[in-house]
Amino acid sequence: MNPSTSLWGAYACLAGSMALVGSYVGLSKWLVAVLPVFLLAWLRFGIAALAMLGWLKRAPGEAPLSRHDRWLLFWESFLGNFLFSICMLFGVAATSAVAAGVVMAGIPAAVAVLSWWGLGERIRPRVAWGIACAVAGMALLAASRSGDATGTPAAPLSPWGLALLFGAVLCEASYVVIGKKLTGNVSPRRISALINLWGLVLVTPLGLWQALSFNFAAVTPAIWGLLVFYALAASMVTVWLWMRGLQRVPAPQAGVFTVLLPLSAAAIGVLVLGEPFSSGHAVALGLALLGLVLATSNKSERTG
Repeated sequence: MNPSTSLWGAYACLAGSMALVGSYVGLSKWLVAVLPVFLLAWLRFGIAALAMLGWLKRAPGEAPLSRHDRWLLFWESFLGNFLFSICMLFGVAATSAVAAGVVMAGIPAAVAVLSWWGLGERIRPRVAWGIACAVAGMALLAASRSGDATGTPAAPLSPWGLALLFGAVLCEASYVVIGKKLTGNVSPRRISALINLWGLVLVTPLGLWQALSFNFAAVTPAIWGLLVFYALAASMVTVWLWMRGLQRVPAPQAGVFTVLLPLSAAAIGVLVLGEPFSSGHAVALGLALLGLVLATSNKSERTG
């Protein structure tokens, strides 16, 4: 295979993964309006587990899981699947899809910080400025007020909701760093299936607790269809695409592609959900995007 072709294929996998993540972050606003968060997460992992049963088997020639790999898989699922889903869903429910998109634009800066803390990578001045821009964007977002279609000012965004979205950023950054380590030993399909299975185990007690008092008959066919899309996109397709891309692209460079997450989430919020997009949101998003460019543009690592 031509190395450049393989690299462009990896770029396409990373771009497709983050664009799809952003789309379901935005569309999850409809789901959390109908389904309790823990029940939604439980159904997501359960549906995906059924779809990925065949992915649990070890591929021919793939080494057995080491103790280290098993721990990495657990933390990849706990942070990147379980805790990210909880923080993201509760955060979107308390704020908006647009807010989620802007806050999550800070993921590349978070990846840089975790790389410094966990991998010993020095934070260069441009990265520090990028982090400052991302923080400034989130601060501006927290202080901004949006109006509805009639021009009536809306209440300020919930600080608790913004804190949860920031927690989701840290979880996603951890997911990138840990995922890069896993792709060296485990196939992308098996990683996807195993971390989804861990997510199902972790959320089952809370999901069952909410399921006992939930009226499933009130859920419309459209919501069930959206739930299936969400489950397959969030637990199966995006994870597989991301891990495929990480096999060829270093984690810091892969972080560049997370720009598509806030862009697609904001686009869904505005174009599909009808959320307002104020000048404050635009400036906040611009600062966040400037932050990720500064945080990643000085990375010139060789790939492959």
